[in-house]
Amino acid sequence: MKTWIFYPPLKAMSGGCMVLLQIARQLQDLGSLGGILYWESPPAAKCQGLPWVRAGEAAMKAGDTYVVPEGWPNALVLGLKRGCRTIVYCQNWSYLFHGLEPGIHWRDLPVEFLAVSDPVAWHMEQVLGKQPPIIRPALDTRLFHPPASKPGGTLRIGFMPRKNKALAEQIRRIFEERNPRAGVEWIPIHGLDRPGVAEALRSCHVFLVTGFPEGCPLPPLEAMACGCLCVGFTGFGGWDYMRQVEPHGYAPHGYALRDVPWGGNGWWSADGDVLGVVVGLERAVQALPQGSAILAQMAQTVATYGTDDQLGEIVAALPQGKTVR
Repeated sequence: MKTWIFYPPLKAMSGGCMVLLQIARQLQDLGSLGGILYWESPPAAKCQGLPWVRAGEAAMKAGDTYVVPEGWPNALVLGLKRGCRTIVYCQNWSYLFHGLEPGIHWRDLPVEFLAVSDPVAWHMEQVLGKQPPIIRPALDTRLFHPPASKPGGTLRIGFMPRKNKALAEQIRRIFEERNPRAGVEWIPIHGLDRPGVAEALRSCHVFLVTGFPEGCPLPPLEAMACGCLCVGFTGFGGWDYMRQVEPHGYAPHGYALRDVPWGGNGWWSADGDVLGVVVGLERAVQALPQGSAILAQMAQTVATYGTDDQLGEIVAALPQGKTVR
């Protein structure tokens, strides 16, 4: 029996697509990958080395497992028609119903579920009645790692403009208004390949996190791995690993944080709370000279999102049949 993965027809590779490919490579190494299905054409050459199969030509059969990311319910038909164990992999809680026709309910469909993080699994339990297993992203620590030393001189704050650009600009303006002598250089991280992103993060002292909603956001983890103090929004899914440096910081309503071996690794605010983020930035800047304790918590966080950790979750969730209906 094989596992097949549907790859959505997006113009650019998203973080979710990258995680799908991570899982595909893990399954390929295990010898259990049937293929990656695409509608019209496979993605760029950098994804070669994997078995790409046109969706209508896939040799799926009864007993195989078929994984489809949330947001593409029409693709489920390929597996359901062939008697496959068909699984919806929810990578962002806010897209759980995206693409599902009005009047159609998940409870009426013969599918199972996976989640990308503990907060997403909790959200799905509240909505669907049962908590699914989890397969988290894997962080490439060969690429994302700290520099020998951070640059001296001007404070450098990195951010990703594609993540709520208007809010990022508002945060910058408020910070500069409140701190006229700060002398900050704002580093937009945009349009770079993965090595370029890693290099840019290593050149920054602080990383501003402006993305929401999120399933299990990779950029903050990558920033931690590159030695950046992190400040910003959680997207809710970020609570899988985000923990407050401040003892009385914002916490999500209704969701109990899972137990983790690390402590505070950032200054986190409610999504959209721009003033809260500015205050967090100010506290992070103040902490920079004595940031070794926080850096240690960040390193411990990063260490639990490796390839081997992901492999264990894949083996538990897919081959042994432990997903839930």
